Amino acid sequence: MLKEFREFAMKGNVVDLAVGVIIGAAFGAIVTSMVADIIMPIVGAITGGLDFSNYFTGLAKTVTATNLADAKKQGAVLAWGNFLTLTINFAIIAFVLFMVIRFMNKLKRNDAAKPAEPAKPTREEELLTEIRDLLKKA
Repeated sequence: MLKEFREFAMKGNVVDLAVGVIIGAAFGAIVTSMVADIIMPIVGAITGGLDFSNYFTGLAKTVTATNLADAKKQGAVLAWGNFLTLTINFAIIAFVLFMVIRFMNKLKRNDAAKPAEPAKPTREEELLTEIRDLLKKA
């Protein structure tokens, strides 16, 4: 059973998937930082200092805090600003992935458009060709 599991785990698709998941997690962290540290501050500056990640609506009467972390401690809150931030994260990730796939498809089309060089005949094929030519002469 262990041998069978090892064979399964070492198949190319499983390893490729693992690499994709790891790279995806790292890419997600980069995009999250880009949104939180670059895009949202710019949006906040344009909108007069708004910080969307801190916007919420209290669902309990006991919620009187002015920031999200304290409000969550006081009771149920609807953190719609955080949802908006995550939605923007998703849109950016989807757009970047679209651009990467588009670029890869363009490279594939360029490779397909190039005429393939004819394969050089092997030594065996050369010998068979010589034999054929000798047989035609005889």
